[in-house]
Amino acid sequence: MERQVQFRLIKNGVFKILVVLLAVICLIPLLLILYYITKNGIAVINWDFFTQLPRPIGESGGGIFNSIIGTIILIILSSIISVPFGIATGIYLSENKEGKLPNTARLCVVVLQGTPSIVLGIIAYIWVVVPFKSFSALSGGIALSIMMLPVIIKTTEETLKLIPYNLKEASLALGVPYYRTILKVILPAGINGILTGFLLSVARITGETAPLLFTAFGNQFMNFNFLKPIDSLPYRIFFYAMSPYPEWHAFAWGASFILVIIVLGFNLIARGISAKWKVQF
Repeated sequence: MERQVQFRLIKNGVFKILVVLLAVICLIPLLLILYYITKNGIAVINWDFFTQLPRPIGESGGGIFNSIIGTIILIILSSIISVPFGIATGIYLSENKEGKLPNTARLCVVVLQGTPSIVLGIIAYIWVVVPFKSFSALSGGIALSIMMLPVIIKTTEETLKLIPYNLKEASLALGVPYYRTILKVILPAGINGILTGFLLSVARITGETAPLLFTAFGNQFMNFNFLKPIDSLPYRIFFYAMSPYPEWHAFAWGASFILVIIVLGFNLIARGISAKWKVQF
């Protein structure tokens, strides 16, 4: 009996070592990527890189200020479009767990989540760019908002499912209308999970390039017109990386470093909110 216990302890120790070893092996590629991007990108970072516009071919220097502003504009546009639809759909699915329409909607969410981003870019191109006969920030925002929807819908639905039904019953029993119960009781109780899902969806779209090639297209000048082409960090990285100029290659590494920091920041904030402010029911 004692030998069996010892043998089980040995197997348990071996399994723990194996799990830790595999986890470390999985982290190595990520750490190498971060190291390589930091090594090549941080050397380019300076004040002019953040505050100047791209220079024409043949002129040295310049920056990515328009790309940073363009990325912020695209995130704001896509959030304005996707957040109301995503939260409303998540509420509907959490309130209707069974039925033909809810099950069909869940299937559509799963399919949409697995749809390649370049396909969504082509769809936005057909819907917006072709009718308006121009690339624009609006078309880019629509393409990115479609990508955000599955994450927002799923996190909203799963978060609201965790809220006890007694909370809803108590509100309705006091004579509060259904819509006010949802808006004033249920949503505030699950706001932390919804906010986490929103931040994760923003982190997902921030580094997307393929949809923007068919929609926002890029612009080396500063632009605040939603109906005109607009620049973004992913597109600027792609443009610089495809160029034959060594200085632009260095700028691509610098922009990649900034983009990685932004995406990493969104993920860390989302994880922090989820861990620190999670409501225990």
